[in-house]
Amino acid sequence: MQPSGVTAVEIPSPREPHADDAEPPAGGPPSAYAGPVRLTTTVPRQYVHRAAVSEVLLTGWETDGDAGFLVTAQWPRGHALFRPRFGQQDPLLIAETIRQGGMLLNHVAFGVPLGYQFLLHDLTYASMPGALAVEPVPSELTVRFTYRDVVRRGKQLSSMRYHAELWMGRRRVATGTTSFKSTSPAVYQRIRGDRPVTTSEPPPPGVDPAVVGRVDPADVVLSARDAGTSHRWQVRADTEHPVFFDHPTDHIPGMVLLEAARQATQAALWPAPVQAAELTIDFARYAELNAPCWVEAEPAGTAADGSVPVLVTGHQEGQTVFTARVTAQPLT
Repeated sequence: MQPSGVTAVEIPSPREPHADDAEPPAGGPPSAYAGPVRLTTTVPRQYVHRAAVSEVLLTGWETDGDAGFLVTAQWPRGHALFRPRFGQQDPLLIAETIRQGGMLLNHVAFGVPLGYQFLLHDLTYASMPGALAVEPVPSELTVRFTYRDVVRRGKQLSSMRYHAELWMGRRRVATGTTSFKSTSPAVYQRIRGDRPVTTSEPPPPGVDPAVVGRVDPADVVLSARDAGTSHRWQVRADTEHPVFFDHPTDHIPGMVLLEAARQATQAALWPAPVQAAELTIDFARYAELNAPCWVEAEPAGTAADGSVPVLVTGHQEGQTVFTARVTAQPLT
């Protein structure tokens, strides 16, 4: 059942197998024919607010009961940004899958027009121990989304919250939540005005990539430490980065701040390699491009399972931008 009063936008899907497909193609050896093949494609990039098709993780969706949806996704074995470490997929793929799924459903199931902005209030995820091992082929996922706290202004969706369960076959590998607010282009323009979509200065040099669990210096989002504290860094926002800034935007994207929280956690616990097995982030306001944004990490004591809780906060011009709580799990 679709949400009341909303007509879903249909995403074209590959044709269903036809009876004529039951026989092998003419001229082909029967031993080489494995039966009808159901083709897979990604959902349209516009529905997940990505400019590059290569950054789209979702492959389809369908309804699941009165308050749920099933979204399919694929994780590559080696993403340009979310690279595996120690044989484990990058947990931030969970966050990006949930983010994309929420945006997709806002458009196709709740009728939010393309061109509207979705303001991310918060996002959480928790991965199951040992569940993110890299497979010999790309990982195929089914994500069950349920929704609540739906708020409308007239017929238009204003805000809502999603809960997600991520499954690989019969294994539940992660859970998460996120909430959005929907804003029309006119309202967004009134809120934000004509802010620039590039920084006025080149990004500062980043820290050593190894310290933040990275290989490519271009993927480092933290600059040198603040001289006054050991665990405080400035966010390095490179608006020319092809993934972090997939398209022009007038603020530092939420996924960059998520990455800053993850990198600050790794830097605070260096040299021990860790994985952000669980993460909760709350966004308080926009992070502007042309003002320093500072990130500080505060590790707590080690838990019985070896994990370390880390509180990460972001501040800009004396105001809190985000608060994140990360559970860092040792990688071996």
